[in-house]
Amino acid sequence: MSKNDKGQISDPGDSVSSGTNSESERQFTVRGNDRRRGGSIVIHPPPQIDLLHPEDSISAREDAVRLREQDVNLLEQEIITAETTQKTSDPHLKVLQQANANLVIATIEAHKLAEQIQMSKTHLDHLAHHDGLTDLPNRMLLHDRLGQAIESARRRGRKLALLFMDVDRFKNINDSLGHVIGDQLLQSVAKRLIECVRHSDSVCRQGGDEFIILLAEIEHAEDAALSAQKVLTALAIPHRIDQHDLYISVSIGICIYPDDGSDATSLIKGADMAMYHTKGNGGNDYTFFEQSMNTQAVKKLSTETDLQLALQRQEFVLYYQPKINLQSGEIVGVEALIRWRHPRHGLILPGQFIQIAEDCGLIVPIGAWVLREACKQAKAWQDSGFPPLPVAVNISAAQFRRKDFLESLAGILKDTGLAARYLELELTESVLMQDANVTVSMLEALKAMGAQLAIDDFGTGFSSLSYLKRFPIDTLKIDQSFMHDITKAMDNLDDAALVTAVIGLGKSLNLCVIAEGVETHEQLVFLQNQGCSEGQGFYFSQPVSEKKMTMLLRTDRTIPF
Repeated sequence: MSKNDKGQISDPGDSVSSGTNSESERQFTVRGNDRRRGGSIVIHPPPQIDLLHPEDSISAREDAVRLREQDVNLLEQEIITAETTQKTSDPHLKVLQQANANLVIATIEAHKLAEQIQMSKTHLDHLAHHDGLTDLPNRMLLHDRLGQAIESARRRGRKLALLFMDVDRFKNINDSLGHVIGDQLLQSVAKRLIECVRHSDSVCRQGGDEFIILLAEIEHAEDAALSAQKVLTALAIPHRIDQHDLYISVSIGICIYPDDGSDATSLIKGADMAMYHTKGNGGNDYTFFEQSMNTQAVKKLSTETDLQLALQRQEFVLYYQPKINLQSGEIVGVEALIRWRHPRHGLILPGQFIQIAEDCGLIVPIGAWVLREACKQAKAWQDSGFPPLPVAVNISAAQFRRKDFLESLAGILKDTGLAARYLELELTESVLMQDANVTVSMLEALKAMGAQLAIDDFGTGFSSLSYLKRFPIDTLKIDQSFMHDITKAMDNLDDAALVTAVIGLGKSLNLCVIAEGVETHEQLVFLQNQGCSEGQGFYFSQPVSEKKMTMLLRTDRTIPF
């Protein structure tokens, strides 16, 4: 402390001036978060103590100190309040931060889910338009592409071709080696077909063992023929499937736009018809569609419908052709042959409807009807006093392979009362060789029943002599195709040699040999000289109705040569 000019005592710590300082120099401000005071706390300096009495000066100082302490306490309280407020708001901030993080995660997950949905849609779309086994375009996608190709060809005035193909005898592979091998073979076929076409072309699986190739743009119809030949060559190379070398062929039908059709449906239909025409001619080839095929298809469909009605209306009738002992001329048996008395077309021969019946599945009920009627007639002849006469009936592959065939046959024999030894079942080589092991067991069961067994059309199939020895066969029937002009040695040495060989084979196996299609006296003499047992054909008698056959049996059972 020091004396001023007036002799008053002043304290330097009080920072008191003589009034020359401004008001702002006589106060200082502490800024804070005091909302009530506009965001600041003002601490006032003490009054000018030098103007007071000493005792009053001391008291004033004390008051100033208290005032400053109050302001400091207030400042501390404001700071504590601000800190408390901040601490109180931290959980809310965390909640907001967590919500923001969850929103980001949800957005990312939503994008992932959208991508998965799109991938699933793409996958489902692929499955809907592609074959599950080969991954080739399916029928639906084929129609779409074919429609686009037709529209493009129409605008540009160009041609396109459709190749409809079916694997020949594919069922045999499925039946013998199983469906797993069959599926692998179809996959192998699909790969080779893809290799045979251009990138602009399409290979599709129509279903089963059927495939379609769309040649989107060709210059001439011959281009389609070249592609078909390329396919035949590629598929002829053996397919190595599970240690099996599988040799296959296909039947191909070709339809050209706009020559054979102007829309997808007509083109597929035409190619399908042409394919079946190829298959009917032996397969392993290609055929172009012709309008006459459409006429044949319509006729076939009409025949199928009429066949259904024929069973209901009992329009079928049996004719009988005698079998002749070639040494004595005696009738030793008859063969039952079906005819169809059509209400509009008259008497129809089996060659005009049997194949259609096989294709549409009617051959089984028709065959059962033939078997029953033939047994019934044979028993009727016996009951009329005629000596027992064996009757021969052709059995189709569909009948022979049915699980209930033995049971059905036993029922027919029981119902008609015919002894099994007077029934001869004729089966072709192709039927017998489909599954030789199963065939042997079936034939043995038929023999145990007492039925006689014959191989029909012998020489036209692919019989194995080893299996022929295993089969419990009674008779070999030489196909009539070998009998035509057999006596013209210069032209038919092979046929004559074959007939001679079959007769010799039959003798060595103690089998009866019957020659079908004997039409001339020269053929008869040739067969007699070779020691053939029996014969049948127009030379002896055409197939006749039941009434005429009865008359023939009543008049004389011997046919004069």
